[in-house]
Amino acid sequence: MKYLVSSLIVVLMILAAGCEKKTEPAQPSGTVSNEKEVFEIAVIPKGLAHQFWIFVKQGAEAAGRDLGADILWQGPPKETEIAQQINIVQDMITRRVDALVLAACDENALATVIAQADQAGIPVIMIDSGVKSDVPKSLVATDNVEGAKMAARKLAELLGAQGEVGLVPFVPGAATSELRERGFKEGLQEFPGMTLVATNYSQSDVSIGMNVTSDMLTAHPDIIGIFAASEPSAIGAAQALRAAGKAGQVKLIGFDATGEQLNALRDGVIHALIVQNPFKMGYEGVKAAIAALHGEPVEPVIDTGVTVVTLENLETPEVQALLTAG
Repeated sequence: MKYLVSSLIVVLMILAAGCEKKTEPAQPSGTVSNEKEVFEIAVIPKGLAHQFWIFVKQGAEAAGRDLGADILWQGPPKETEIAQQINIVQDMITRRVDALVLAACDENALATVIAQADQAGIPVIMIDSGVKSDVPKSLVATDNVEGAKMAARKLAELLGAQGEVGLVPFVPGAATSELRERGFKEGLQEFPGMTLVATNYSQSDVSIGMNVTSDMLTAHPDIIGIFAASEPSAIGAAQALRAAGKAGQVKLIGFDATGEQLNALRDGVIHALIVQNPFKMGYEGVKAAIAALHGEPVEPVIDTGVTVVTLENLETPEVQALLTAG
């Protein structure tokens, strides 16, 4: 009897061991779980103040609805608030979101925190403005150099390729600002009769953009053309030209296409706009993040396109579709 009882105990222990549920090792954030139906993706713009970012948000949220992701939208109020953007990224890492879609306020300052995301297993997709790092899976953006070259060529067309011109970029150290500054200067090299006499930064602020443009016009009264390389730069420059009584006389090329910029185009204060596709930028950024989470290949650079918009083509179906993509 004692032998039978001992044998029965051994059999029961073996059966219990066979039925015991195995514990799987925890997966790091950013690693795909086949059972996960909805990803949590943080989309962090450079700022919240400008219409451009509203269109990016609409594109990101549309991709979330189409592809199955919850979008967490959070960014600093202003594009110059680099430390706050870093804190937001760190908070999202702590939250262990599945992926980050980020437009960097500064291409150097954000590199360290992006490395932290990578170490946490969180894939990073850059949109609009990249970083000096090999960590991001992709950069989804306008070809800013080419867009700014197009601005230089359009300005040359308007000016007969002769005369003094000014440049109003936005934030030194922001990748998009530096790329547009570079592209415009390279574009001007095609036109020896045009001379760049002033480069003043708007700090992505309309009032500063107006002030630095006014200073530019005072210091260089022979300026006959300006390239304002962002939404606030263009709006501020347009206000300065109106205030100086030079609206229409000084040819102004802007970047992006908000309602106020389009009104200035219709009024003849702005003569052309270099228009991005921010809705597509947000959409493709989230799409690339989801592809990365599924282990699918992602293109290292995704060009979202650029269009020169003038009064002549403003009402065409193609341009109207671009302006109302959200």
